[in-house]
Amino acid sequence: MTGRTALITGSAKGLGKRAALQLARLGCNIVVNYLHSREEAEALRAEIAALGVGAAAVQADVADPEQVERLAEEAEAAFGGVDILINNAGPFIRERRLFADYDKADITGLVNGNLLGVMLLDHSLLPGMRRRRWGRIIHYGFGHAGESRAWPHRAVYAAAKTALVSFTKTLAVEEAAQGITVNMICPGDIRGANKERSIDDVLGLTDEESPRGRPGTGEDVARAIVFLCDPKSDFITGNLLDVTGGFDPIKNTL
Repeated sequence: MTGRTALITGSAKGLGKRAALQLARLGCNIVVNYLHSREEAEALRAEIAALGVGAAAVQADVADPEQVERLAEEAEAAFGGVDILINNAGPFIRERRLFADYDKADITGLVNGNLLGVMLLDHSLLPGMRRRRWGRIIHYGFGHAGESRAWPHRAVYAAAKTALVSFTKTLAVEEAAQGITVNMICPGDIRGANKERSIDDVLGLTDEESPRGRPGTGEDVARAIVFLCDPKSDFITGNLLDVTGGFDPIKNTL
């Protein structure tokens, strides 16, 4: 993947940061996107640049359509185009809340950040990928998102992500002939510092909620992303890949 450029939304820290570093080590230029974490984004930009690839940081809120358009323009201008788009950013309210108790602003923010912003960013970057006849787009879902089951207390988030499942599959079919693949990664309940840790970091640790027995890590997700972005993974499109260790987020929160 040497010479390709990847934009990873929400990548100043967490799962996005781990994916950015993984792709940078394979020779990709990286555009880091952040909302509030300017200090972390600049530190990551410097860390990536030290690996000998291009690095840029762009502040933008993926839930704001105008900022999404600006993000796409600045990302493409940084290194002459975006080949890989990782839609990592997406607001989530961890507090369990009935749909009737949501504020209208929360509903709008969750839908815009997890669905509309993703669609608009894809739409902005598709023309360049089509011109180059090569692209990799990755969306984020949650474990078992493709089943569209009821998820009480997560109604808005679940609705946005399950709608994104259909969009992922449709876009994959539409763009396959252009050399562009579109897939969805569905991480498990990876929390806190584990989002940036390697698999080796958690060996020997126990997660009682995980059927696998150990906590999930950012490396688990990043390895799946690297596989889907590989040039020889061009026959894999329109798929959902659960990276959960067998954990079912719906069953475990009912």
